[in-house]
This record gives sequence, structure tokens and C-alpha cells, in this order.
Amino acid sequence: MSDDATALLRVEGLRKSFGGVHAVDGVDFSIARGEVVAVVGDNGAGKSTVVKMIAGAYTRDEGRIFWEGRPVEPQSPEDAKDLGIETMYQDLALVPDLDPAGNIFLGKEPVRRLFGVVPVLDRAEMRRRSAELLERVRIRLPSLQVPVRQLSGGQRQATAIARFLLSDRAKLIIMDEPTAALGVQEQRKVLDLIEQLKQQGISVLVISHNLEHVLSVADRIIVLRGGRVAGVVPRAAADRQTIVALIVGGTA
Repeated sequence: MSDDATALLRVEGLRKSFGGVHAVDGVDFSIARGEVVAVVGDNGAGKSTVVKMIAGAYTRDEGRIFWEGRPVEPQSPEDAKDLGIETMYQDLALVPDLDPAGNIFLGKEPVRRLFGVVPVLDRAEMRRRSAELLERVRIRLPSLQVPVRQLSGGQRQATAIARFLLSDRAKLIIMDEPTAALGVQEQRKVLDLIEQLKQQGISVLVISHNLEHVLSVADRIIVLRGGRVAGVVPRAAADRQTIVALIVGGTA
């Protein structure tokens, strides 16, 4: 369990309204370094709104965000990235017709000089470095030279994760429904990927409706209901009945 005084991320009293609707109403929690924390709840519980405030996609109405013990004001996704917060949404933001290396290095492509004069992309270096990044999370793709649209869902997620690791700045990765629309084998690969990130000291914040997956990878589970924290359950005390009871309004 995270010690709030030394947490990587701590949020206090987060509030966000859309018109007269209080989407998030006083949410507090923290995440330790190398910890996997899951956020669960029914539709409209405030899960996505909370993480979008952390990721800089939404500006909060009230509350404070602390990063490595100091208050921060992420006003945009770029601000969050500068801190070391990366967000992987369900669409993964990959370019389908580019190969994995092209997606990993998108906008950061290394260049070499042909004949010492003409600048060209250093594709060999891109593939070499991409293979190293994928090896960090123990993922091997069938090829680094095929369009990502030809890869499986789990392989595309691994490509997106490798892109986050490229800068060596990622300390927290937010994953929005990472196993949705994947087959059973691909879901297992994504859960293994989360475990690999944890072992490398990278914190993961997972939003998911799949309680079996949450119970298998999360160190703590934060249950939201009506925009508020209904309960925080450590893995040792977590089971499906307890989590469902908190989601629907019972007690743990």
C-alpha cells in the first residue's frame, strides 16, 4: 500500500462538473512507485474523468495533484508527459500503415547522413532500438517491418508501450480498458505486460470493467461510485463479491 508522504502520485479532493452534473466529487488516492492500481466502477462513476484530469486532458475544478511530493498543475497531455505520465487510450494512437519501429519513433526519428550530406532516416537504428525496448517488456513481434495493422491487439499494445519507454521518462502509465476487445490469449499477454512494467519500477493505473483481470494484476483496487471513492481494497483482501458490493452501493 502506498505511503501518501512518499507516493509517486497523490490526488486530493479532485472535483469536476459538467454543467450541473458532478462527475467527480472529492476523490483522494495515491500510487506508489512500481505499484499497479486499478480504478473500477459502474458506467458514469467518474473513472475516465479522474484519469483525464491526471493526464492533463481535463482541467479540474477543485483539488490538488502531487507528483513526487510536490504540487503540479498539468494543463495539457504534454505537461503530464513532461512529468513522466503516459496515457494509453483504447485506440492506442498508432499509425496503422507504419511499421512498429516507425510508430515507436514517430516524431523522434534518428537521422544519418548519406554520403555525409543527404539526411535520411536511420531505419536500422530504429529497428535495433525498438527491439531493445520490446525486449524490456519481454515482447517479441513476428516482424518489425510490417504495418501495425497486421499485428494482433496485444502486439499493438506492446508497440504503444515501447513508444512510452523510448524517452526513459515514463514513471506512470495509465491504461484505459487495456484488455477490451481482445481474445483470451491476447488478454493474458497484456496482463503479463503490466507485470513486466511493475517489475521495472514503472507504476500502472488501470481502468477496467473486467474484475478477473483487475484481481489478477492490481496491488490495490479503487472503487468509484457516483464520482466518489466508495472503497480502496488491497489485493490480499480483494475478491469479486467485495468489489461488486462496493460498486453497487453495499459495504465491503
